Amino acid sequence: MNTNNRILDNWDPENVQLWQTTGSKIARRNLWVSVFCLTLAFCIWMVFSAVVLKLNHVGFHFSNNQLFWLAALPSISGALLRVPFSFVIPIVGGRRWTTISTLVLIIPSIWLGFAVQDPTTSFTSFAIIAILCGLGGGNFASSMANISFFYPKRLQGYGLGLNGGLGDGGVSVVQLCVPLVIGLSIFGGDPQQTDLHTSIWLQNAAFIWVPFIILASILAWFLMNDIAGIKASLSGQLVVLKKKDMWVTSLLYLATFGSFIGFSAGFALLTKIQFPDINILHYAFLGPLLGAIARPIGGWLSDKFTGLKVTLWNFFAMFILVLLVFPTLPSEHSSGSFALFYLVFMGLFACTNLGSGSSFQMIAALFHTKSVIEGKAQGMDSHKADEYASILSSAALGFASAIGAVGGFIIPKAFGSSIQMTGSPSSALISFAIFYLICIALTWFVYMRKGSQQLS
Repeated sequence: MNTNNRILDNWDPENVQLWQTTGSKIARRNLWVSVFCLTLAFCIWMVFSAVVLKLNHVGFHFSNNQLFWLAALPSISGALLRVPFSFVIPIVGGRRWTTISTLVLIIPSIWLGFAVQDPTTSFTSFAIIAILCGLGGGNFASSMANISFFYPKRLQGYGLGLNGGLGDGGVSVVQLCVPLVIGLSIFGGDPQQTDLHTSIWLQNAAFIWVPFIILASILAWFLMNDIAGIKASLSGQLVVLKKKDMWVTSLLYLATFGSFIGFSAGFALLTKIQFPDINILHYAFLGPLLGAIARPIGGWLSDKFTGLKVTLWNFFAMFILVLLVFPTLPSEHSSGSFALFYLVFMGLFACTNLGSGSSFQMIAALFHTKSVIEGKAQGMDSHKADEYASILSSAALGFASAIGAVGGFIIPKAFGSSIQMTGSPSSALISFAIFYLICIALTWFVYMRKGSQQLS
């Protein structure tokens, strides 16, 4: 195999000799470029979660519900885009698609940068930009599907955990960098005067990513690889949608990653409403950062103890933590406790994304194992069956990620609707707790009880 060729022939990460000589180096190179591109994709996807906090301070007049909509729209568009993005890698190629899908992120970045400078920009225009920011969310499906081809089954939790975990770190990068860059005149343009009589350059929150997007696109084109043997039609991959496991595991991933990305999108605005005296922009980055660290740990634990076990116990932790939010909230009889509120949510950020890593490893293991058996039953030899299983496993990972991303819309919208109707986020939190209980029961009943479809 020519390791300098951008198209890899005869790629087989399960071949121990190939892996030890050149395979692991190739996989690592593709992984780290993928991480860079995916981190930027998450930055664009989640940039509105930071920008919405400042819009009404610089001359816009949007309601709380409209602001929650702007925070949530990138998540729903990202979820919808993940469906086609799930199946594109075996059709277009990982190197080509990573380059294209990264470069296109320039469009919402530049548009948003100009929009925030014009106080007459309508809610509709911001909504369209927010939908385009969903391109970054769509990239997660294709990125994870692509990296799954580069790692052997025994290291899927590690490879996918690092790609997803460090990519998720883009959420933290946004919430850490935006408060810093909007205070500096970096890209020119007039500053906006806030209602606190300070000057900020809110356009920097969008423009700052443009040079990095260009750099990442160049690196993807020249340093990543396409895999010649991984080719499949759309119809050949869509068979995963006919499998019951696809829908069960997607629901579980909605509970884990959907919660992580939903809390990431809605936490800052929720905090601002519940504790208006707190400048949450100084603290919001830590939750997504903890989640980014926890995701590869979830993958690593799953490689050791199985994704099913780690995911099940993690759901118990998520359920308990949601219940612990209630006594921290302001009420008629109490001003609440921001310190405890913040602490509990930091635990939720860590657990939800640890569960993302474990459930993703579980999906990869489940679909690969079952698809190899299915392929051999159809008369395929071991190599062809393994290739067939890799394609279906990749498609399953991508589609599950699409379902999971819906949580980025559901959670901020649930908070917004709950506050609008009752004045409190309690109704939303109760629904989350019930959902986590359902997932505990589903994981045990379908995959872990005696006589179920247990995996080793």
